[in-house]
Amino acid sequence: MPIYEYVCKSCGHPFEELVQSDTKVACPTCKHEDVERTLSAFAVGKSGREAPVPVGCGSCGDPRGPGACMRN
Repeated sequence: MPIYEYVCKSCGHPFEELVQSDTKVACPTCKHEDVERTLSAFAVGKSGREAPVPVGCGSCGDPRGPGACMRN
């Protein structure tokens, strides 16, 4: 059974649900069935060496990474 991510169109609450083919999905907060399935983020296992994590953009040191400050 897959786990899907949803957001309630009535109250905006995001939630996950373990779904069978005949399952009616309802928001756990407000109980409305007007929900929308969203795209899920996924994890990737690591193999070998990890890529280095960028520190700063290079020109100003912005902690969000390369190009974040929009400087050239």
